[in-house]
Amino acid sequence: MQKTLQTLFLSAALAAFAASPAVAAGKHAGGHGDEWAKIGRPGDPKKIVRTVEIGAYDTMRFNHAQFVVKRGETVRIVLRNVGQLPHELVLGDEKSLREHAELMRKYPEMEHADPNQVSVAPGKTGELVWQFTKAGTVHFACLHPGHYEAGMKGTVNVTAK
Repeated sequence: MQKTLQTLFLSAALAAFAASPAVAAGKHAGGHGDEWAKIGRPGDPKKIVRTVEIGAYDTMRFNHAQFVVKRGETVRIVLRNVGQLPHELVLGDEKSLREHAELMRKYPEMEHADPNQVSVAPGKTGELVWQFTKAGTVHFACLHPGHYEAGMKGTVNVTAK
């Protein structure tokens, strides 16, 4: 009887989670479909113009919270986690990052598999290659629960050619 109740509870919890707006939109819990297309697209590694290295710190800061690129440039972003906590860098617009940070607080075990982000374990390094296709401001942040709210965010100023 107890096992049946546990199974029913787990099934109900999974159904409620899967039906939530957080899950309905993408490849991972809290996925956002192609929301990232507003700010560019995955870049071709053969067309990398330059590399930007960013350190992620347990003080909830990136060492380069701002950098500038030209519209159309393909940039390798290397994220080096110099802390003891996991960190990530997610590119997006301010609204989508804020909403995603809220989902991360609700679903802290959420894993990402989107092309506009890179996650790194303590002491590790990861990278993403991105082509910035639109002039304007692109935001980035660490969306692990509490990190965004603590100020772990930055901007990319994408200038017209």
